[in-house]
Amino acid sequence: MDRLVKPDVKEVDLAFKRGQKCTTTFRLTNLMHTMAVGVSLNTTNPSVFSFSQQFSVIPPLSSSSYSLVFSQTSDQPPLSSPPDVITVRSSMLPTGKAHQDDLRRLFAKPGPHVFRDASIPINLVGSHVAEFLISHHAQIPETDVFLNKALSGCTDPQLADLLRAAVVYRSANLVNDLIDAGADVNDKDSNGRSMIGLAIRAADLVILKVLFAGFGDIDVNSVDSDGRTPIHVAAVRGFVEAIRFCVRVGGKVDVLDCNGWSPLHYAAAEGHLDAAECLLEYSNAKYALNNDRKTAFALAVENGHLHMLDLLRLGDVLQRAARVDDIHGLKSCLAQGANVNGRDQNGWTPLHRAAFKGRIECVKVLLNHGAHVDVVDDAGYTPLQFAVEAGHVQVALLLVTRGAEAKMKSFKGVVPSELDCFKNHPSLVQPQCNEQERA
Repeated sequence: MDRLVKPDVKEVDLAFKRGQKCTTTFRLTNLMHTMAVGVSLNTTNPSVFSFSQQFSVIPPLSSSSYSLVFSQTSDQPPLSSPPDVITVRSSMLPTGKAHQDDLRRLFAKPGPHVFRDASIPINLVGSHVAEFLISHHAQIPETDVFLNKALSGCTDPQLADLLRAAVVYRSANLVNDLIDAGADVNDKDSNGRSMIGLAIRAADLVILKVLFAGFGDIDVNSVDSDGRTPIHVAAVRGFVEAIRFCVRVGGKVDVLDCNGWSPLHYAAAEGHLDAAECLLEYSNAKYALNNDRKTAFALAVENGHLHMLDLLRLGDVLQRAARVDDIHGLKSCLAQGANVNGRDQNGWTPLHRAAFKGRIECVKVLLNHGAHVDVVDDAGYTPLQFAVEAGHVQVALLLVTRGAEAKMKSFKGVVPSELDCFKNHPSLVQPQCNEQERA
């Protein structure tokens, strides 16, 4: 016979709670048909785990319940690897009865009369164990193993709270484990903050991607109690990679929060130039007004972020000055730091605009301030091509003398000496410009 009694579990789960004594129960069944069995219970760590009754008698074919007690009041779960175990030993009792002292003497003497019936691992489970593992994951080598056991005793709301903690502690592996355990990636905290927003606040792109992996229904445009989306949060922190990732998975960059602030407002207010440039790639929200009637440009000025001015406003002013031949305004913008080669939504630089309008003095100023003479717009056209299209021969000649390349396929073999014929040359390919932009 291999054993006299059989436990009803292969492992015992004990729900640990900080500062409390904890208990769990399991059952042992006597496999003998006609004889009572004496039972002895021990643990590998008796100073921590004990039993309400260490010795007992089980009648034939009967079962008894036993309570495992975590007798300390600790804030830290007593994790061990390998785990602590319960050792179940048994011995036949021909008389069917025995006092505690008799049983103690019986099991004190090893021999063939004592059977080792089971070794039952003790698992510490519950949210308190999981919280400890997440907050100390860097110091516990086998965190994943312990966590998988601990999560078996957690409810759905507890899993969501643990997922938030794993995101905050920036542990991608634990985030993945919690998602596998059923944690809701769309759950929000009491302030309406999403898991995505927390990952962005933690500045962790890897976790952000883990949250989306295999979960196509995750809401990337979910708003918190202030109406802010994850892209708002990324803009506040200047987290460009997060902005781009959120946009790729369906995030909207022009959502306004409860104060009427777009993500661009936040990027400008915080002075995050790269984030502002990124946002403007997806939406031209430069002129959107918040509830205080302020643009992103106004917020940048208000907070002293002068390096933002060109992107948010000076570039527009420079383009207008080039268009209307405002030499003083042109020089003023350049003196304030405007980008002489800055582009508008069509890829036009101020030189494109001045050349198309025939503003030769503006062209001279722009060239003297480093304007790229052969820069191409989004349609592939240069300032020289615009000057030729519009019939501004003197501007075209000036551009060529300053290095503009005239031998382009659009001119089909026309050379600089023939510039006076450009206006009516039959083989000239006309760039198709937006009529409003030409005005």
